[in-house]
Amino acid sequence: MKNWSGALVDARTPILVGPTGVGKTAVALALAAHLPIEVVSADSRQIYRTLDIATAKATKPERQRVPHHLLDVVSPGERYSAGRFALEAAAAITAVRAAGKLPVVVGGTGLYVRALVDGLFAEPPLDGARREALGQVIGGLPHSELVRWASRLDPGFRGEGGRHRAARAIEIAVLTGQPLSWWQAAASAKGVVLPWYVRLTVPRQVLHQRINARTEAMLANGLLEEIAAALADGAPVEGPGMDGIGVREAVAVLQGRLPRELLVSSVATATRQYAKRQETWFRHQLRGDVLVLDATRSADHVATAIAAAWKESAP
Repeated sequence: MKNWSGALVDARTPILVGPTGVGKTAVALALAAHLPIEVVSADSRQIYRTLDIATAKATKPERQRVPHHLLDVVSPGERYSAGRFALEAAAAITAVRAAGKLPVVVGGTGLYVRALVDGLFAEPPLDGARREALGQVIGGLPHSELVRWASRLDPGFRGEGGRHRAARAIEIAVLTGQPLSWWQAAASAKGVVLPWYVRLTVPRQVLHQRINARTEAMLANGLLEEIAAALADGAPVEGPGMDGIGVREAVAVLQGRLPRELLVSSVATATRQYAKRQETWFRHQLRGDVLVLDATRSADHVATAIAAAWKESAP
C-alpha cells in the first residue's frame, strides 16, 4: 500500500463537494474500496452531537468501515467557527497522513472549505456598543429576514450556516463598512491544504427528487423523536445547532407552530433552496482545476472515476 503521508501544505488533499442530497457520503464510502481513505467532514451541521438523523450523518456501521473525523464535535448549544474547523481539520488531515492513509475532505459548507484552503481574515476591531445595539435589532428578525439582509449587504453571502452565520455577515458589513466576503478576499492568512477538487452534480429535477426522498426518510427514521430528545436533554432552542434546516422545522412542529403534515414539505423546500445556493457557490468559488462528475450514476461508478483521476494526476 502506498504511504500517503507527507508535508501537509505540500501534499494535495482531495476535497469532495456538492449540494446537500447529491450523494457525497455514498461516494466517499464507495471510494474507500479503491483508495485507503479516511473522511474529514466539512459540514457545519454534522459537527453537532445527537443530531444524527437531522444532519444526515454517516451511520455508525459506515463510520466503523470508513473512519470519519469532525463529526459530533460540540453540543447543539455551542458555537463552532470556521476558524476552529480549519485548525481541527488540519490536525485531522495530519493525523490521517501520519497513519499512512489518504485524507478526503467531504462536505457542502463552502465557508469551511474556504477556511481550510484559503485561510480566514483577522477580524477588525468592532465597536462594542454599536455591536450590542445591532445585535438587539437583528436578534428579533426571523431567519428569512436575516438571510435577505445578509444577501443585500454582502453579494458573496450564499445563505449558509443558519441565522448565526447570516447575523455575522450583517454585523461585519454594518460595523466595518465592508462585507465579509471583501474581508475574506483581502485576507493575508494562508490556507493549510493544497486542494484537489471533485464537485458532484446532478440535474436539478434529480436533486429535488433525492431531497424529497431523503426528507421523507428522515421523518420515518425518527427526526421528531431525535429533536425532542435533544430538547429534553437541555439543547437550547436558540442554540447554534438548533437553527439548521430540518431541526428548526421539527422544533416548530414540537412547539405547535407548524402542523406535522407540513413538516416534510417545509424541510424539503428549505433544503432545495439551500442546495441551489450551494451549487452557485461551488460553481464560482473553487479556484484552480475542478473535476466535475455526474452523480446520477451509481456511487461506485463515481468513486471509480475519482480514484482513476487521482492516480492519473499523481506527480
